[in-house]
Amino acid sequence: MSFKEKRAVNDLDISDLGVPDTVRYNVLTFVVNEEYDRAITYLKDFLERDSDYPNFKDRIDRYINHAIDLIFAIRTKRNFPGLSLLTKSKQNELRERYRDHFQELKSVMRKVETCQEELRLSDIKSTTMLVKSVWFSTVIVVISAVVIEIFQGLGQTFFIVFDDYLNKSLEVVFKFFNIQ
Repeated sequence: MSFKEKRAVNDLDISDLGVPDTVRYNVLTFVVNEEYDRAITYLKDFLERDSDYPNFKDRIDRYINHAIDLIFAIRTKRNFPGLSLLTKSKQNELRERYRDHFQELKSVMRKVETCQEELRLSDIKSTTMLVKSVWFSTVIVVISAVVIEIFQGLGQTFFIVFDDYLNKSLEVVFKFFNIQ
């Protein structure tokens, strides 16, 4: 494959690779650099790695397996034996199929990242709900304790003080008017 053809095949926007040190970036970089075995091993390790999210493996398993199949297809199309013996139209057809597989691989890797992001957001939402419910429970317990204290502890004390104040006030009034 000439340099011009190789550049056209590998010509992709840097944003297609994603953020460095992510699954999409690593796998697509390995495939562009023709390190297919490394890309497949990376995907298998990624699938077997422990995740913070319980159903992560179930959600990405089919995407990872499809990505591995696409990598095998890309390898086959790129390293087709006797490529130079084929007609130009067949060579172009193989290159076009390679590009299609690569575009599909990018799409599948985006879906894997989307699954990760959805699970992360779901985890954040559930954590937020837990923190809010603990906060509301604490507020309700504190308010209940204050209400109970007012009606049983302080309430009785307030009633006794108010009754005593009322009695003393009435005594002063009665003495003032000489009423017995």
